Amino acid sequence: MKSAIGARPEIRATVESLGFRRMLQTRELPDNAAVRGMLRRVAFLVAVEGEPWERPKRSKYKIWRARSTKKHQRGH
Repeated sequence: MKSAIGARPEIRATVESLGFRRMLQTRELPDNAAVRGMLRRVAFLVAVEGEPWERPKRSKYKIWRARSTKKHQRGH
């Protein structure tokens, strides 16, 4: 498990409810829908043994914008 220090309070609560207290801690949890859902929420912090690691996908809805040209228009 990676550190949840900078994470949102909901993510920190999920990590704590899974029973993680320290970094690099391992846990043996039951295989049910609730635990799988919590692990899916914090997949960027924890690794599940036996499942291959996948890089998180980029958001489909992010709008990429060109850099601003205002600075150059003002003559600076």
